[in-house]
Amino acid sequence: MKWVKRSFLSILSVVLLAGLLVACTDDEGSSDDDGNWTGTITIWDGPRWPDEDDNKYHWLEAKAAEYEEENEGIEIEIVQVPWAEMGDKLGVSIAGQSWPDIAPVDISGSAVSIDHIEQGVIESVDDLFTDEELDDFYENSLEAYTFNDQLYGIPNSITVHSMLLNLDLFEEQGVEPPADGKWTWDEFLNTAQELTFDRDGDGETDVYGFSTYILEGYYEAWPFFYKDGGQPLSDDLSEFTFNSPEAVKAIQDLADLKHEHDAAPETLGGNDVGGTFQAWANEEQRTVAMQPWATWAIQSAQSEYPTNFMVAEYPIGERSEHVTIGGVGGWIMFSQDSDGKREAVGDFMKYLSTTEEQYTMATEYGIFPARKSSADMDPYAENEQMARAQEMTSDVVMLPRHPEWKKIDEIIQGKLQTVFNGEKTAQEAMDEAQELVNDLLE
Repeated sequence: MKWVKRSFLSILSVVLLAGLLVACTDDEGSSDDDGNWTGTITIWDGPRWPDEDDNKYHWLEAKAAEYEEENEGIEIEIVQVPWAEMGDKLGVSIAGQSWPDIAPVDISGSAVSIDHIEQGVIESVDDLFTDEELDDFYENSLEAYTFNDQLYGIPNSITVHSMLLNLDLFEEQGVEPPADGKWTWDEFLNTAQELTFDRDGDGETDVYGFSTYILEGYYEAWPFFYKDGGQPLSDDLSEFTFNSPEAVKAIQDLADLKHEHDAAPETLGGNDVGGTFQAWANEEQRTVAMQPWATWAIQSAQSEYPTNFMVAEYPIGERSEHVTIGGVGGWIMFSQDSDGKREAVGDFMKYLSTTEEQYTMATEYGIFPARKSSADMDPYAENEQMARAQEMTSDVVMLPRHPEWKKIDEIIQGKLQTVFNGEKTAQEAMDEAQELVNDLLE
């Protein structure tokens, strides 16, 4: 009976949410004889940086008020959605055909996918920009929102993963960090071994050179798997390729930091995100010298967990070039019933995506602009670590945009965990993953 009650409540909550979303988007407004549209534009957004009152939606609220004042008859309705709930709630809204007008997502195959483009859920925004305007966006940011040579969103930011090195531990062991933040795999491996040591002389290792975690939806470890030229799926997304010799070698190399070289703790490849970060950043621990993280960790190490650190690139392998995993954030427009409203929605999206606004996002929210002109304003002139990470945005490789990527990712990450805990070799695990993934690719 408890299960039935929980199921009923879950269904009821979905129905109520769908009803709420319909209420948010059922006003199509009207246009006058000159084609000027008036009505309500609904935008979803997650919390960003706080103001003095700890309001994390103040930026969007201010921009909405400005836009309303400049465009009489248009109202902006903001729906506050925690980032962790954004995907699920968008899924419900799409299933109920009650989507917002604008939402801050990409078309990577999670909450919104290429399938939704083909179903007409997402609007193309090609006509919003001239070729000259598009030239101001980094090419890889536009690629993230492009399908069949059409643009389906406005890139707002680029995320990047980088290596964070605790310089105090380097100094304690007399190890030199890579002077320019660049190194080969062999140099990285030697450094990890040199930074693994017994601090108190009791015969047990106290500090390890490297660690990271493996968990579905998280990709800090993955640039290592790309270092020799491997990738999870073929370019046309039709074949599983993480069991290629290049990918298998790279996966095994990283796992062997623990299994063969004793340069990583037993927790390497586990799923404890918080514990992994604490081992690097918490002053009372500091038991790991090097870890890969997304940009938020740089900010955290500059504030909540003050750390003497530098930002470095992932090591180069047989691929002979640096590579990192990243993503692109921005705004997408959901299907509109009238040309007048579509034009107004597009205009507001552009209003949120100017050079100045992306610069503000960079300085206040800690992201890297998708616009070259915003980056040229040098938002991190006084922040060496963030400036170094921003340089890596040109090395960003996007994850495959397969409609079933979430399921594919769950399979791969689960099999990767068996490699890092010693149950399987990389070849065995990825061959098993291939059998399961192929069912989703057919």
